[in-house]
Amino acid sequence: MILVTAYCAVLLSFASALPGLMINQRQTLIALSGYCFTKFFNGNARGRDWVNKSLEERHFPVFLRQAVFVLLGLSGVFALIAGLAVLIGKGVITGQLPFGLPWLHWHVRFDALSGFFFLIIGIAVCAVSLYGPGYVRGYKENEHPFAVLGLFTGLFVAGMLLVLLADDAFMFMIAWELMSVASYFLVAFQHENSANRRAAFLYLLMAEVGALAIILSFGVLASFSDSFTFDALREAKLSNAWASIAFVLALFGFGMKAGIVPVHVWLPEAHPVAPSHISGLMSGVMLKVALYGLIRFCFDLLGDVHWQWGVVVLILGTVSALGGILYAMMQTNLKRLLAYSSVENIGIIFMVLGLSMIFMANGYPHLAALGFLAALFHAFNHALFKNLLFLGAGIIHHQTHELNIDMMGGLIKKMPQTSVLFLVGCMSISSLPLFNGFVSEWLAFQTALQVDVLDNGVLRSLIPVSAAALALTAALAAACFVKVFGLIFLGQSRSRNSEKAHEVKHKGMLAGPVLLAGLCFFTGIFPGVIIHLINSVSGQLLGQTMPNDSALGWLWLAPVSARQASYSPPLVLIGALIAAGVCYWYLRRNPLTVMRRAETWDCGFGGLTPRMQYSSSAFTMPFRRIFAKVWIIDEQINKDMQGAMNQDVAAVHYQLHIQDHSWPRLYFPVVHGVNSLAKQVGRIQTGNIRTYLGYSFATLIILLWVIS
Repeated sequence: MILVTAYCAVLLSFASALPGLMINQRQTLIALSGYCFTKFFNGNARGRDWVNKSLEERHFPVFLRQAVFVLLGLSGVFALIAGLAVLIGKGVITGQLPFGLPWLHWHVRFDALSGFFFLIIGIAVCAVSLYGPGYVRGYKENEHPFAVLGLFTGLFVAGMLLVLLADDAFMFMIAWELMSVASYFLVAFQHENSANRRAAFLYLLMAEVGALAIILSFGVLASFSDSFTFDALREAKLSNAWASIAFVLALFGFGMKAGIVPVHVWLPEAHPVAPSHISGLMSGVMLKVALYGLIRFCFDLLGDVHWQWGVVVLILGTVSALGGILYAMMQTNLKRLLAYSSVENIGIIFMVLGLSMIFMANGYPHLAALGFLAALFHAFNHALFKNLLFLGAGIIHHQTHELNIDMMGGLIKKMPQTSVLFLVGCMSISSLPLFNGFVSEWLAFQTALQVDVLDNGVLRSLIPVSAAALALTAALAAACFVKVFGLIFLGQSRSRNSEKAHEVKHKGMLAGPVLLAGLCFFTGIFPGVIIHLINSVSGQLLGQTMPNDSALGWLWLAPVSARQASYSPPLVLIGALIAAGVCYWYLRRNPLTVMRRAETWDCGFGGLTPRMQYSSSAFTMPFRRIFAKVWIIDEQINKDMQGAMNQDVAAVHYQLHIQDHSWPRLYFPVVHGVNSLAKQVGRIQTGNIRTYLGYSFATLIILLWVIS
């Protein structure tokens, strides 16, 4: 029954693509009839106007648009139900589908690990299904047909769900490619902009390179087994060298899709150009599917993990976390900033996953379970608050037509509901207490602090450094999102679009973020609910669950020992409410201290203007000076002079361009190498038929020699 529910989620995702196909067929028929009609009227102006009106207004029935999101919402609900059922039941369900090759049917497996990621996808898709109908109204049908968006959104979600169900390498790669190709069309949805086409091509190129690495990693396992099924791959006996080769290939392939430094460059290019709800699904969900693939490969298929693998994952995660947030701080494009923030959070997940590998390889399964739980918990939390922030960014873009945070300001008065929801997302991603991000990062710190049980001196030195980097990352994330919220919602409006902004009218666009914001708060106050579910995953995969040295597990978290560290979110909430009540009573009892609304004090300058406010570059200037070597900085200050001797400054122009080191040091050399190789290969195209016949003859001789 649980597997049937999971199948229903996949089928409903595919069904949500059908209205897009129906719309495409209707579009073709109307276009053909319109062409015949104009020919019949022989260029009559009235006929042309009627056809244009038909193409513009009668094109797509409203119910077909709604059907896409209704079916997506149902698929999310079924995925949520199936995930919860298998997590609570702690069972493993297998089956076969009559597809694939004649000798290899598709094998499916639904266990606790798949169920947990089903839960993540289900929540995100439910929020998007509420948000989407209002958001897509902002697109003009003749420029951005909804048929394309609806079709590939359904295929994208179906592909992700199928990846989680796959129990053989063949089905896994087909589902993986479906997910990648469908998301490519979503990134290229607004293809009239050259930057969007470039971002989509870069994303597809890196996705396919990563897919090749994943295929090779499966190939290494398959060469030591007699089948492509995961059951057969689990039984493969690999030497340490071949196991390490398979691990490196899998880490490269899945890490590229997850956005680990230095193979992260597609992420800040692709996410800003996709529709906001698609960006939320890609950042909040698709990156987790890549994480699922790595966990499935390392902890399940390979089985015996080595501590050296954990060190590699730990170092990559540390660099990604710290580098991601530093690059995010320098961005002025809101969605690009959120994309770099995803690199940071994926880095945090990899850090704790690396710690779990290290403890598992050194014979501490209970600490490995703690790190594993912290990694999955942060993956769940990131899916919530990153979806919330991307949906909030979509509302802001929808209402202000701006993504440059330096052109916003003062939106808290014009969009109060959106500002509260966005604030919840900022507080969650900044790991502040009472919200979900704090709990998972606290568990990550608790994992790192157990380093004293290890005997290896290198690990005892490396892990504290990574923990310190994690602490710095958390502080920088808080500073980054103080900047984001302050520049967008506080102060005065910096542009005409921001001045005219108002709260979104379509309630569904607020309903989706409300769902996610509520879950961020609920999970932060009652983390034991999610921890109990993740323990099912840890128990099945590692054979060990997270210990909780507390009689009241729902009230206190004591992952190692109550004497060492414990945390009680409900008690912190009660304390915060008492403090707020006392402050409110104190301010209200004295008429002189009653809060009042007044104009912002202008310090005697004679009236505030938006030019007096901090900009993004001004806010981040101290960080830019401290971490100058992290970026490639091009900072220019140009002055326009006037007067008889050009002594008077008429205007000052400030330009700041920050580039990722990965491009000039890694990718540009590869591009130049490929171009040089292509030029060399191009020399064989002489245009002479005798030369081509000579090539064919030489090839034939070589093949005969090799075969014989």
